Order: sequence, then structure tokens, then C-alpha cells
Amino acid sequence: MNIERLPPIVTSLQPSNHPYLNGAWTPLHEEVNAEGLEVIEGAIPTDIDGVYLRNTENQIHQPLGRYHPFDGDGMICQIDFHGGRADYRNRFVRTRGFAAEQEAGGSLWGGLADPVSLARRPGFGAHGALKDSSSTDVVVHAGRGLSTFYQCGEGYRFDPLTLETQGVEGWVPIDGISAHAKVDEATGELMFFNYSKHAPFMHYGLVDPDNRLVTYQPIPLPGPRLPHDMAFTEHYAVLNDLPMFWDAALLKRDIHAVRLHEGLASRFAILPRRGGDVRWFEGAPTYVLHWLNAYETGDEVVLDGYFQEEPMPPPRADAPPGFGAMMAYLDEASFRPKLHRWRFNLGDGSTREERLDDRTMEFGVINPRHAGRAYRYAWSTVSKPGWFLFTGWIKNDLITGESWTWDLSPGRYGSEAPFAPRRGGTGEDDGYLVSFVTDENTGRSECILLDAARIQDGPVCRIALPHKLCSGTHAFWAERAQVTERRAVALG
Repeated sequence: MNIERLPPIVTSLQPSNHPYLNGAWTPLHEEVNAEGLEVIEGAIPTDIDGVYLRNTENQIHQPLGRYHPFDGDGMICQIDFHGGRADYRNRFVRTRGFAAEQEAGGSLWGGLADPVSLARRPGFGAHGALKDSSSTDVVVHAGRGLSTFYQCGEGYRFDPLTLETQGVEGWVPIDGISAHAKVDEATGELMFFNYSKHAPFMHYGLVDPDNRLVTYQPIPLPGPRLPHDMAFTEHYAVLNDLPMFWDAALLKRDIHAVRLHEGLASRFAILPRRGGDVRWFEGAPTYVLHWLNAYETGDEVVLDGYFQEEPMPPPRADAPPGFGAMMAYLDEASFRPKLHRWRFNLGDGSTREERLDDRTMEFGVINPRHAGRAYRYAWSTVSKPGWFLFTGWIKNDLITGESWTWDLSPGRYGSEAPFAPRRGGTGEDDGYLVSFVTDENTGRSECILLDAARIQDGPVCRIALPHKLCSGTHAFWAERAQVTERRAVALG
């Protein structure tokens, strides 16, 4: 392995006992290029060609207040597969907040768990006092990467091959864009939403394959809300208004406290992808972090996602002192998300719901070629109780009800594992799951490939990475054509 280490960044972070600044969440501050990665086990398949991109939160400076893991600066970690070999590189997203704090030599904004008075400069997004760290999500559209922040940040473009930050995306509206913009591989379109504390409280937009904003319309809501994800079908966008959001009385005092509002239903907005009239449907009250997929069948729009059985869990009694509430909201064993299906009848306006699997799971992926269309297979993560750490995967056959699992050995933690279609593959599960793994037993990280058709067999190969990665949130797989052919158009 040939490693090139880049000049160090400025950091002021001090050692602490914070549970999300240690262990698998220890921030990484080193940026490298590494060619010819060493294969630890198995062999890199020659029928995988593209890049795996993962966004991570890495706190650079000493927090002004009470650190939350979603406060950390965005860093894109990439592994590039081509011709049976793999290369790696990682880069911080050079946001305006990153640049300002590098110049200041310390933190300028408080975090999610802090009072707004801690911010030393005006903040970004729906919250208004946070740094836009662009650390939540990542996609590739029109040949370029796009990193986003869950509280509606500016949206930063970068080269998916070199990871060079290319600045704020020009079409992003003044209210920003939330994480979880959706790319339809079949059309090349990108769909997004945002939310804010002022009327109409939500907007929806669509960007065409040539990176031109063609739709941006209000989605009026009764007040400020906190949607986290959206879905789409071949003809529709699906948005949501769920009953867990900021307490209105406390918000008047600039306190951003979230609670479950008893008596309110879950609401779902269905509208044409390129804009138009919105139809609302109601369902059982819950909160959903992530949707899996949606599609049309007859008069129905079918939506699959992860229904939380306890959106407001009690503090974890086994958490370190003072961290009980934060640890519970980061713990799937506490809020208990279950794979769930909603059916919205466009003819009579009714909603039907059913549970697809009663095990706790989240962060699901599908074959992206089936996004917005009927599909059969889903792959979800399972987590370590008490922690935001992935310990394995479940594959669900949504037609037969069968499922298969594979678990990492103790002390090893994975990442969101998107589906990478096999070159020349024809089946829906003909491909690989790609994941970074941090091993707390050895203090090292690696990349693994699982055969998506047979995850229970374990890794096809294990590949050594040049440093230990910090855990993080979302990832994306882009095939070679997505980062070369369209890249020439986007950058031309």
C-alpha cells in the first residue's frame, strides 16, 4: 500500500470521556491518498467497478458546550474499485463553517444539545444556530458528489473521484436542503425537500439530469416540523409530516426541544414529481428516520420504511452519567424501528398499514436500479444495544417473507452498506454490499464486500484501510459511468 499523507488540519480537540468522542467514534483528523490497498482475506472481484462514498462526523475543535455526535465536521471517505484492485482517500468537506473555524483555531458554534446563545456567529439551516457541517448524507448526481446536512444546510458539491470540494451547489434555495435528497438512476433526476421555522415550513424540489432546478414548490404545514427523509415512485414524490417535532411553546423562547405530540396522526403528502397538487393521507402516529423505497401498484402508492415503536424513549439507565437521554435517542434498541409498509389508495383516500418484520432494524438499502419501482429485496442494519453502532445486516425477501443475517464478531462495527450491482448482473440481488468496518479489538479499519445474494456466507473479501475510521451516518455507491460520463457534462 502506497500512502500519501496530506498537510494536517488545525485541531484544538482535547481528550475526554465523552462516549461519542472515543472508541469507534474517535474523530479522524488525518487526510490521505492510498493506492493498492492490501487484501486481508479473499480476493477483490473484477466485476465491481465504481466508488463507495461514506460521510462521517469528525469533531475537529473543542466543543463550546455539550457535544452531540451529529455536530462533527463532515468527512467523505472513499474506496475506488477498478480492475480487481482498490484505492482509498478521505477529505474533510470544506464548508464555510470548516474554513471559519480553521481560521479561528476553535469552535464558533454550539451543537444540537446546546442553547443557541453559545453560537459566536449566526448559524445555518432550520435550527439557525448550528454549523452546517455537511456531515449527514452523500449522493452522486450529474457526475458530482453532493454532501448534505440533516438540519437543512447549503449542500456542498465535490468531485467523487478526487474528493475536492467545489463549493455550495448553485441551485440550493435560501432555506437550504435537507439530507436525503433522492437520485433516480432511471431518469437522472434528483428530488429534495427542506423545512424551516417560517411559513410555509416545507418545500419540495426537483433537479434535472443536467443539474438544472426545474421544480420548487411550497408544501404548507401547520407549523415547524422535523422531517428527516423522503421517498419517490415513478410518478410521485412522497413527503411526510410526523407528530414528533419542536415544542412550539419552548421554540418561542429559542429552545429547540423535541417531543411527541399526542393526538396527532402521521401525515403523508403525495404529489407529482415535477410539482402539482398535493394529496394528504393519514396513518398511525410514529416517527420515521428512513424510508426504504416506494412504488406504484394499481391505484395504490406503497411506501416502506422503519416505524418507530417508541419515538420518545426514556433515558438509558446504563448510560454514562449525564448522557442517558442522548444515548437513548441514538439507540435503536430504545426507539425500536421496525420494517413497516404503508399503502395509500389514490382512489378512495384510505391508508392501510402492515408490519413486514418485527425485529429492530434500520438504515436499509435496496438495489438502486429498483428505486421508485416494485422490488423484492431489502438489506437493513442491526445495531449494538445502547449505541449508534452497526453490528450486522438482515436481508429480507419481501415476497416470500424469508430472511438471512450476518453478524460482525464482537468489537467490530460496520457502516451503512449500499448495494453495488455486479457488472453484467441481471438479478435484483446480483451484486455486493460494501461496508467500512472499524475493529476496536485491533484499532484498525477495513472494507468488506458481502455477496448480496448470500450475506450469510460472510465477506467475499476484506481490504485493509490506512487508518482507523470514525463511525458515521450515510453512504452511497456510484458506478463508474455515474462519475465519468456525466461528470464530463457537469464539469464541462
